[in-house]
Amino acid sequence: MNLGLPELLVIGAVALLVFGPRRLPELAKGLGKGIRDFKKAVSGEDEEPKDISGISTPHATAVPPATEKVTAEKKTDRAKDPA
Repeated sequence: MNLGLPELLVIGAVALLVFGPRRLPELAKGLGKGIRDFKKAVSGEDEEPKDISGISTPHATAVPPATEKVTAEKKTDRAKDPA
């Protein structure tokens, strides 16, 4: 399938009629970003910097807020109960 200049002009004119002059640049920007993200995903590029120390770090070990609250309540119960 070979698209020449006349075919591309017809496609552009139809897109302009359907989406309008205000929305067409937004759609083109979104399409470009989608293609760029797809290429990055296919090539395996990461946005996060790689760990150069050679030691892999474990995932986050932070305690969720609900657990911290329960732990804090237990500590206050111990402080109130002298036994």
